[in-house]
Parts: sequence; structure tokens; C-alpha cells
Amino acid sequence: MAKSYFRYIPNFEYVNRLKRNKTLSEFIVVKNIFRRGSINSSIISDLSYFTKYQIIGDERPDNISYKFYNDPFYDWAILLCNNIINFQDEWPMSQRSFEKYLYTKYVTDANLNSIHHYVSTEVRNSRGEVVSPAGLEVPSNYSITYFDDGIGTEVTATNIVQGVTNLQYETKKEEDKRNIFLLKPQYVGVIAEEMDGSLIYREGSSQYKNDYLVKGENIRLYQ
Repeated sequence: MAKSYFRYIPNFEYVNRLKRNKTLSEFIVVKNIFRRGSINSSIISDLSYFTKYQIIGDERPDNISYKFYNDPFYDWAILLCNNIINFQDEWPMSQRSFEKYLYTKYVTDANLNSIHHYVSTEVRNSRGEVVSPAGLEVPSNYSITYFDDGIGTEVTATNIVQGVTNLQYETKKEEDKRNIFLLKPQYVGVIAEEMDGSLIYREGSSQYKNDYLVKGENIRLYQ
């Protein structure tokens, strides 16, 4: 079974500032949450190591990890491989949280269904060739003028926009978060070893105690 992410993170001896502390020289061991593991760039940049996955419903990283790797503790690998740092913002919300977010932000149905922005619709010339693609964010009065050599004249295309509501915009933004990459199961053990090696401390500092522990300076906060 894989280790949970916090078991990979090395420790740090930090000056005890708790009220019950009786001396200024006492230290406590805490996790060094400022250290972040990394994956070999040769793996990250090679899509052959990965498979596409679409997050279903309210799935969490540990749910997907169990389904894909038969182990819930590779959830950190899923986040790391997709460069997800801020889980609250970068992972799709549950349906209940999404609905709450919408009505907290937009308050009324009228606001929710107001136009957020406009996008272009596809324009083709008389030969069926695309002159202007669909999906470009454009102003509401967007138009284009082009020479259609199929009919030998200049053409102005108008009424080639469609509105995207706040609801459509927010929904698409959430749906886009559902498209992630999963490291293929045969490689997950490799990055677990790399994670361990990338987080350990190296000798050469007076603070070093061992590969998994360093000691902080006892800085006096008060004179």
C-alpha cells in the first residue's frame, strides 16, 4: 500500500511556542509543509506515460486513486501529475457546493442567466472554407468583411455572435476541470520512489540531523 502524502513530507524541529512550554529552548517536531515533491520532467512531458480521465460526479482524488490504482493513497500523485496546488480552486466542486457558489455569487436567476460574454459562430465562404472559426470571444457587434473569390465579391458577415450566460460560463469552467491525466498504473511505483528522494534533506547544513529531519534556529521573538 502507498504512503499518504504527509508521510513523505520530512520533519522539522521548530521552536515550541505553545503556551504550555516552560523553556525557551524546547523544540517540537512538525511536518515541513513548505517542501513540495516533484516528478521527473522526462515523465511529466511524455504523454505516453498517461491516460486521459474525466472526473465523474463528486469524485475526489482518493476515490479515483482507489478505482484506478486499487489504493486510495495515490491521491497525491493525481494532484501532482496535474499540477494542482490549490485544491479548492482547481478541482471541480461537488454539485451542492457548485449550486451554493452560483447563488452566492449571482444571487438571482436573472443575474445567473445574464450574458457573461459573446463568442463567434463559424463563417464559411461560398466554397465551404472556414473564414472565421466558432468560439472566439468577441464583442456583441462583431462582424467580418472578406473577399469571397468563389463569387468574386466582398462579403460582410453580420449577426455572427452568440451570447454565453453566466451559468454557461461557470458550468464550462467547472467541466474543464474534470479533464485530467492519470499516470498509468505500471509507472506509479516509480514516482513514489522519486517522491521519497525529492523530499529528503541533504547533508551539508548545521541544521541537518538526518534525511528526514532538520532543526530550525531558535530565534528570539522578543527582547
